[in-house]
Amino acid sequence: MSTEKNGDLISSVDKAGLSRFHYKTWIISGLGFFTDAYDLFIIGVVTSLLVLSGWNKFSTLQTSLLDSTALLSAVIGALVFGRLLDKLGRKAIYGLELVLLVAGALGSAFLTPVNGVYILIGWRFLLGIGIGGDYATSSTIMAEYSNTRNRGRLVGMVFSMQSLGLLAGPLLSLGLIYSGISLGIIWKLLLAFGAIPALLVIYSRRKMPETPRYSLRVKGDASKAQKDWKNYTGITADASTENRVVSQSWTSIITQKKFLLTLLGTAGSWFLMDWALYGNSIMSSQMLSVLVPSSIVGLHHLIITTTYSAMIFGFAALPGYWLATFTMDRIGRKPIQMVGFAAMAISFAILGIFHQLLSASYVVEFLAVYGISYFFIEFGPNVTTFVYPPEVFPTKVRGIGSGASAAGGKTGAFIGTFLNVIILGSSIGESGLFLILAGLSTLGLVLTVLLLPEPKRVDLEKISGENDLLSEEHLAKANVKSGLKE
Repeated sequence: MSTEKNGDLISSVDKAGLSRFHYKTWIISGLGFFTDAYDLFIIGVVTSLLVLSGWNKFSTLQTSLLDSTALLSAVIGALVFGRLLDKLGRKAIYGLELVLLVAGALGSAFLTPVNGVYILIGWRFLLGIGIGGDYATSSTIMAEYSNTRNRGRLVGMVFSMQSLGLLAGPLLSLGLIYSGISLGIIWKLLLAFGAIPALLVIYSRRKMPETPRYSLRVKGDASKAQKDWKNYTGITADASTENRVVSQSWTSIITQKKFLLTLLGTAGSWFLMDWALYGNSIMSSQMLSVLVPSSIVGLHHLIITTTYSAMIFGFAALPGYWLATFTMDRIGRKPIQMVGFAAMAISFAILGIFHQLLSASYVVEFLAVYGISYFFIEFGPNVTTFVYPPEVFPTKVRGIGSGASAAGGKTGAFIGTFLNVIILGSSIGESGLFLILAGLSTLGLVLTVLLLPEPKRVDLEKISGENDLLSEEHLAKANVKSGLKE
């Protein structure tokens, strides 16, 4: 146990060396993100399996809704849980989002009858609310428990658990298919598996104490902040001299120009990135179908496209996640996001312009360029757009800032996934779609350059503008007292 005499609690949080409690918080938060990624992306494989297992063929609208409904409801979950996070506190709601996620996953698997497409869509809607809630809660809590030096790594590690969930989907699918189990059982097992990691950490999330920053800056409860911090970390620090609360209402903060411009940068870049990522990943079986000879159909076709997906996720996406996570505290969030968007734009443009690559004759070339795009999505905006929001918004509105940013991302993911089904079936085709994605990536680069700051190794109070809010209130109080004396 370490003791900071005459020091302050916020400084204790910011300067704490990497410790057991940091990694504990990461596991508790990160397993949720493993589940989020698995549940969102597995539906593409499941949609193909349903028809092969005897379900009626889906219409274009039904396919679009199956693939994208969880993304739409994630927008709702991110906004609702983001606001509740600020209104009720981090501890009050953490873990409830996973309860919804588990219910949605298990309901999808075991309470969906054959050809019950709209019942499955309903369960996916519930699951998505839980996923959206996890985006708002986990990033905020991890950021508020992180030290300044390693905050990017710690928050990035939470999100990078997504890479393992992304890879687990196609690997588990291939394992079950090769096992010889009935396809009618496999799709249920794939959907049900998404509940397991979440179930493992619901209790731990409910037992986590309130974060020191929320107790101090929102509730003004110094004694609780000190006690919770000591019990959770073993570190003793004095909070009696820093019990300053931001008294401005949350509505007055979120209507300020600084907040709105920052939100445009975080939510806007996330929107553009998710359009590219989710449309490609959820629909990977359809996107990669161009590489499979037309003579190969049915289950064999699905096995080939799922194998290609596993290769891309494993060899390109997964290294990108973790490289970004472990370098952003040195390189910075902004440079990584800028390079990522630029590389995405170039990769997508190549695939769109040289449309001959979209054939079974150029499998290696296509996978190389497509893999590069995936690497730089991860070593780029997919990780950084998650890390940015909890850093650049003040404690009092950090939840809604993070939630609204995630909602922007999932709106892009919904639109991209929904429209991609239609675009691929139209005259625009896959080459046209890649050109659209190149344009969106270019716009993401512009937003990053113009609107986002660099939070690397800057204290949360400074980078979020919270110190400015406190200074303004202190000055206003001082002026009032001066006026009373006169």
